[in-house]
Amino acid sequence: MMSKLLVDCGNCGPDFNSIRRMVSSNFKASVVQTHGLEDTLEALRNRKVDLVTVNRKLDRDYSDGIEILKQIKADPEVGSVPVMLVTNYDEHQQASIDAGGVLGFGKLSIDETKTRELLEPYLSE
Repeated sequence: MMSKLLVDCGNCGPDFNSIRRMVSSNFKASVVQTHGLEDTLEALRNRKVDLVTVNRKLDRDYSDGIEILKQIKADPEVGSVPVMLVTNYDEHQQASIDAGGVLGFGKLSIDETKTRELLEPYLSE
């Protein structure tokens, strides 16, 4: 039985599948894909979500993932859910943290121990 839920917003199919595979092989967690603000907010309102990951540039329309993060964090109904930015760039990770996110990871480090350690507080039993 999967007990934790990660919502992954804005990653392309291959990157989503890499994240899903890494999460499902290391945690008792499922991963649901969303594509933008509206379907992410809908998922947050309709399910118990433990963590949201947001791509720095959304695959569907290349909009800014930090703006999605800010809008989630500003929503009083769902703003308490932790949000991570998926980016390889330290300056964007810092901007994410400054906007209320938690330290995230880059696609190049999906399979590294460091990434699993970042996810553990949110996805471990």
